[in-house]
Amino acid sequence: MKHDWIVLFHLYSFLGLVILARGDREGTSASVTGVVGAIVDDSCRVGKEERVAIKMALQDFHKATNQSLIPHIRSSRRDPMQAALAARHLITRKGVQAILGPDTWEEMSLVAKVGTENQIPVLSLVNANPKWATELWPFLVQISPNKLNQMKAIAAIVQSWEWHQVNVLYEDNSLMINDVLPHLSSALREVGAEITRLVALPPFVSSSMTEEFERLKEGQCRVFIVHSSVEFALKLFEKAREMKMMEKDYVWITTDAITNLVHSFNASTFSSMQGVLGVKSYLREDEPHWQDFYHRFRKRFSSEYPKEYNYEPGIFAVQAYDATWTVALAMFRGNKKGGQELLKQIFKSDFHGVSRKIQLDDRRVAPEHIFQIINVVGKGYNELGFWSDQFGFSETISKNAIYNSSMRGLGQVFWPGGPWYIPKGWTIPTSSNPLIIGVPNNSLFKQFMNVEPGHDDHLGNSNHSVSGFAVNVFKAMLEKLPFYLPHYFVPFDGSYNELVKQIYLKKFDAVIGDVAIVAERYKHAEFTHPYTETGLVMVVPVRSKTSNKAWLFLKPFTVSMWVVIAAVNVYNGFVVWLIERNHCPDLKEGSLPNQIGTLFWLAFSTLFSLHGEKLHSNLSRMTMLVWLFVALVITQTYTANLTSMLTVQQLEPDVEALQSGNAMFGYCRGSYLESYLIEVLGYHKSKIRKFTSQEAYAQALDSREISAVFLEAPLAKLFLARYCRGFTILKPTYKVGGFGFAFPRGFPLLPSINEALLQVAESGTLRELEMNMLESEKCTEVETDSDSGPPSLSLKSFWTPNSLEANDGYNKTQNQ
Repeated sequence: MKHDWIVLFHLYSFLGLVILARGDREGTSASVTGVVGAIVDDSCRVGKEERVAIKMALQDFHKATNQSLIPHIRSSRRDPMQAALAARHLITRKGVQAILGPDTWEEMSLVAKVGTENQIPVLSLVNANPKWATELWPFLVQISPNKLNQMKAIAAIVQSWEWHQVNVLYEDNSLMINDVLPHLSSALREVGAEITRLVALPPFVSSSMTEEFERLKEGQCRVFIVHSSVEFALKLFEKAREMKMMEKDYVWITTDAITNLVHSFNASTFSSMQGVLGVKSYLREDEPHWQDFYHRFRKRFSSEYPKEYNYEPGIFAVQAYDATWTVALAMFRGNKKGGQELLKQIFKSDFHGVSRKIQLDDRRVAPEHIFQIINVVGKGYNELGFWSDQFGFSETISKNAIYNSSMRGLGQVFWPGGPWYIPKGWTIPTSSNPLIIGVPNNSLFKQFMNVEPGHDDHLGNSNHSVSGFAVNVFKAMLEKLPFYLPHYFVPFDGSYNELVKQIYLKKFDAVIGDVAIVAERYKHAEFTHPYTETGLVMVVPVRSKTSNKAWLFLKPFTVSMWVVIAAVNVYNGFVVWLIERNHCPDLKEGSLPNQIGTLFWLAFSTLFSLHGEKLHSNLSRMTMLVWLFVALVITQTYTANLTSMLTVQQLEPDVEALQSGNAMFGYCRGSYLESYLIEVLGYHKSKIRKFTSQEAYAQALDSREISAVFLEAPLAKLFLARYCRGFTILKPTYKVGGFGFAFPRGFPLLPSINEALLQVAESGTLRELEMNMLESEKCTEVETDSDSGPPSLSLKSFWTPNSLEANDGYNKTQNQ
């Protein structure tokens, strides 16, 4: 018969061997292979499906092998202690050789302990047991696939709609959330999202649940992920609908713990879940045994539980059916032996079940990699498509399926409240819930951020006055936003790192000011694009190293150049003297020393004046013409070079000299620069000093207490605008992030804020605000080596080194 052939084919695929029952054995009685126990929860749909599936599997096994397993099924009512007592009763009183279920971790942990103590294999139907559980309890076998990959599917859904923040709601008495949360949090971080609030709700509807929902409504995040039992989820959604949280702009996503039973929901349940997106375990309905199993299960389930709304089998029924076959086949192969031998035979399982291949590796079946995406609409749900861990989203699972990283291609989604447009996933703060913005109370540069305390109001709150360039830029940005963003400022005393960390601690919703964008701070917040020039520079005092040095007038030319000029000059004078002595009797008269003196006088006098009227020979005139051209070039070059040396400021010392010497460096108190100078630039901690004011910077530089000060580029420009003479910026410029506004990671308004900042910059407003800030600074005189104006030559410039040392010694004596 057709049914017998299907059952026989089922056995062949399970066993991998031929076992045929001959027709003449119809009258023979079946032998008992073993005793198997099961712990289910008859009070819920999951337990009912599992009970029916276990009975079906044992009957199918008997028909195929003429072997019988005696079943003993107990109900736990979701009570861990009741489950443990049931396990002990099954082992000691009923003599079971293996136990199936239960399906919650709270129950399973106690049952596994009892099973291991008595060396009875326990086949877990829990979605995912911790890895350490099988090590702690060697007789625990994970027969249901690990479904934690669904957290990646949920993260992919969040990424598809460009949401960056989610709230996670779970049942307060659920221990499995400890395993789910790390996977969900990690998956969300990979797609640039994060958990804003983690809310443990009481298992019963109460005033505390109402209060939690009120707090969630006050927040900005409108994306909710629910992980709980079905019974709790139904109460949760009913409460959410009552509080108008199943309406426009809200997003609800459920895990498979809820969605796997969506086929059993009635119309009333669907009405409270309109628009919910869910991740559901994938049932491979193309398997050869599925259709036969499906029809037989519906028939039997409807006869045993006629009051149920729907009779279709779900993933829990399929898992219980395959787990029962696993135990039955292991007992059949192990010749009815139990204990360690039965456990070994279970580990050898290798067959095709109703919807997947059953093969254990490291005491567990392979994890699930494919999930179905559903959307609750009307009185049922739409199957939008599938998500694969390897390929992403697709409308079908087949060889010709088209995969995409986004679920936008799966079709139209019906969202809560009925809109077909895509919810933003967040709401704009209202006047009753404004943004709390932290500002530094100890900014070194008050032009950037200045906080002045005000008078207390009637409630005792201080009204602080906040001003500065950063505030002006922030207000200009707010004007470019397409919506109103209520806010108020709260001063903060502490370092800038601590200020940014307050966002992570939920004390502030944002931070503005002269806050540098540093990689370390990204652990606690996310930044806008920099609104200032980026870079870290070194400010040093201007000191000329040429104006009062000995032999300064000789510096324009090198020694070799001076020797060549002198030699050519003497040679030219000799040639002129030699030619002219035949035409001028005065050049022939006198002694030899007199003649030599005349020769040198001729040579050097032609360097500064033309005596063409005294030259009698055309040859000497031609010689002088060439020499005068050369002399003109030499004198002009000398003059230009000496002028350049006296007017162009040269810094003393240079970067290499500062870094290699014992120079001291300054930095701003409370900033990140101390760690940057030590860890990145390699300065010793004893060589850096922190300062608390611009005046302290200037005085320390002038007194040579420090040789240089490190400032961010925008602060350096402000410092030089105030101290316009005596200081300058020394290259190179070290790459840092500049100043930006800090917001929580995944802040939904951040893209709009960045766009508004770009509009402020492109419109010229940012440049105008910066120029106003710099022009408001009045130049303050600081006495430095260069205060007397351009460097001038003194007597020291014309002294020899010996005379210079003697003069310095005289000055010291006079001072003493």
